[in-house]
Amino acid sequence: MSDTDRAQATIVALSSGAPPAAIGIIRVSGPQAAAAVEILAGKLPEARRASLARLHGQSGNLLDEAVVLWFPGPETATGEDLAEFHCHGGRAVLAAVHEAVLAVPGVRPAEAGEFTRRSFANGRIDLSEAEGLADLLSAETELQRAAAIANASGVVSAMVVNWRDAVLRLSAQVEAALDFSDEDDVDELPDGFTWNITQMQSQLIDWLERPRSEKLGEGFRVALAGPPNAGKSTLFNALVESEAAITSPIAGTTRDVIERNVAIDGVPFSFVDTAGLRQAGEDDIEAIGIDRAHAELEKADIVLWLGDEGSGPEGAWEIATRKDGDNFVSKASARFELSGLTGEGVAELKSALVHNARTSLPKPGEGALNLRQHILLSQASAALQACEAQSDLLLIGEDLRVARGCFDRLIGRSTTEDMLDALFGRFCIGK
Repeated sequence: MSDTDRAQATIVALSSGAPPAAIGIIRVSGPQAAAAVEILAGKLPEARRASLARLHGQSGNLLDEAVVLWFPGPETATGEDLAEFHCHGGRAVLAAVHEAVLAVPGVRPAEAGEFTRRSFANGRIDLSEAEGLADLLSAETELQRAAAIANASGVVSAMVVNWRDAVLRLSAQVEAALDFSDEDDVDELPDGFTWNITQMQSQLIDWLERPRSEKLGEGFRVALAGPPNAGKSTLFNALVESEAAITSPIAGTTRDVIERNVAIDGVPFSFVDTAGLRQAGEDDIEAIGIDRAHAELEKADIVLWLGDEGSGPEGAWEIATRKDGDNFVSKASARFELSGLTGEGVAELKSALVHNARTSLPKPGEGALNLRQHILLSQASAALQACEAQSDLLLIGEDLRVARGCFDRLIGRSTTEDMLDALFGRFCIGK
């Protein structure tokens, strides 16, 4: 089957969760969607209105009694004729209905992300919105959900379209100046031309300075560091609320990096327990663990230092731990005095980490750029910056063309099949 034939084929998939479940949804999209409904349900129901119907296979056998929804294109999620069978969610029922739809000529199983890809191809969503939807499907915390739904709702896309339209208007002014450069009435760019570029450049820089969306997936990174037997693993277990790290009074028990991802008050964190830091390990394995610990301190957003006061990395939070012990020693600059064993002070530490993380992660409801979008917006910003410094109309026009091309690629008006394959491959079959 050619790529054109595959794009024009009708596709079907289970679009709800894995069975068994109370209800399972079989979704059909494409030119044969109406035929599939008529064959299984006996008739095409009123558009956009739920109808109860008995579903039959081609041999006339009863498959299920289901709610049928019919959506004629192009005003649908995919931009095509679309139908849904809301069936009882047993495995056998869903398999039978799925097979009956596949028996309709011109219908084939959907590929991963193909429903969403058709939405993009038919102009129902743009590339930035599709990326937001992919992030929404994989969101595990409230911050991830809020940022993803903002992107999926078109927050980033709307800004990019505005910038693109503004660049088109500026390009038109440059073309007019070039066309009439030999005439008396138009011999230079209009007043406000440079100001408009400067204003747009300021908006781009504001977006580029925002935390990127990948940070939400990676989590705010917190490393626990200090000498051997300083109580790092006990505090680590208290923070992640599990016995993830082995605790022991024997120095050097933690010999490698231990990492756990957790959400606290809807904020994603990556907590990292490191090997005890000292001049030389007892053996080669411990030495490797110490090297890895130093590397983790470089990557961390915050380091919780449990060692001697002032001997930790610059900017680390001084933590006085083991407050429950008889030999507890405080620190003059300790942010927190706590006990990982009894939990005293741990809640206050978590609250402070959440507050700090919220300032470093995308804010709820605000759009956030991913790496691809950030690179393209950076290139557009560089082109506009070059444009501001130019006096030659031809060079100004070329810089504006480069910026417009970046905006086009950002929202998918100019893109590659390989990039689309990688994006939509993140989706499940029924999406």
